[in-house]
Amino acid sequence: MAEQDSGQERTEEPSAKRLQEAREKGQVPRSQELTTLMVLMVSAVTMFFVGEGLIRSLTDTMVLGFSLDRSMLFDVHAMANTFWQAVKIMALDLGLFLIATAIAALAAPAFIGGWNFSAQAMGVKMEKLSPLKGFKRIFGPQGLVELGKALGKFLLVGFFGTLILWGFRDQLLTLGRQEVVPAMAELGYIVLWGFLAICASLILIVLIDVPFQKWNHQRQLKMTKQEVKDEHKETDGSPEVKGRIRRMQIQLSQARMMQDVPKADVIITNPTHYAVALRYDQTKSGAPVLVAKGADLIAQQIRMVGQSHDVPQLSAPPLARAIFYNTEIGEEIPSGLYIAVAQVLAFVFQLRRYRNRGGNKPHLNTEELPIPDELRRDE
Repeated sequence: MAEQDSGQERTEEPSAKRLQEAREKGQVPRSQELTTLMVLMVSAVTMFFVGEGLIRSLTDTMVLGFSLDRSMLFDVHAMANTFWQAVKIMALDLGLFLIATAIAALAAPAFIGGWNFSAQAMGVKMEKLSPLKGFKRIFGPQGLVELGKALGKFLLVGFFGTLILWGFRDQLLTLGRQEVVPAMAELGYIVLWGFLAICASLILIVLIDVPFQKWNHQRQLKMTKQEVKDEHKETDGSPEVKGRIRRMQIQLSQARMMQDVPKADVIITNPTHYAVALRYDQTKSGAPVLVAKGADLIAQQIRMVGQSHDVPQLSAPPLARAIFYNTEIGEEIPSGLYIAVAQVLAFVFQLRRYRNRGGNKPHLNTEELPIPDELRRDE
């Protein structure tokens, strides 16, 4: 396998990005044999339909060109007039033939690699002018493949050409004893069938060359494992940078969350592993909103911030876990927890009134708070 300077083998299939970059540079699979075959086959088939008319037009053109009288020799416009008459005679049949072959030449690339126009491929590359690299291309694997194809075409065409000549030997030998027009018609028939048979012989070369060109194109664009990693870094960013950005985002999110803790009406704890801070806006018709939540160290930080700002804290492990796992920051609590949270908020408001005015101290049994089974989370 081809190796990089670093010694790594190209074992990975080319990525979509690498294939697109290669296409922009004009590096697409191409089979000259396929294009040649299609042009020759279309030419042969077209000759079946326009061949007779083309030969007749050619005959008329030759008669026109060689039929000169004495007056035309002294006419300065005679040559131009003769030329335009010949063009008119040949235009239709020859035009159809040329158009058909041109379409075949343009359509052939669509079957392997598709149409592609690349300005980069048209640029001058000095390395292509290097004799040393030229010898490497000639005597390298690609050069050997081209040599093999050339020998294969020579042998196939030679073999089928010999068979055709041998099969038509009697007709060819009798051409000299026929009149000119019938002989030309007979010769055209022989040439046309021979041309079509020789073209068909190239199908074997195309069936070998097309898969090889596709395979060789993929092989040349294969990547090393390091190239795949580098491309992922360029496309998605370095994992280290992404991790650092993610940590910064978490830190900023936690900082914003901690800024909202003093605005909370109550902090419900596990009491040590989880902590959730709720805020209820009595001026709105919505449910209480989760303004902060955290586990372990973050839960401890929430409790510390709440304590420093005199936010009431209540230990209710089942309710704390239910809110922690079923609610995201900034969201309202689930409807199944409305009653339990309402009891907690009522207790907090009564406790605040007791501290300000005195009276009977409120009491709340957190073990009896109604929490639906589907919202419960066991420790």
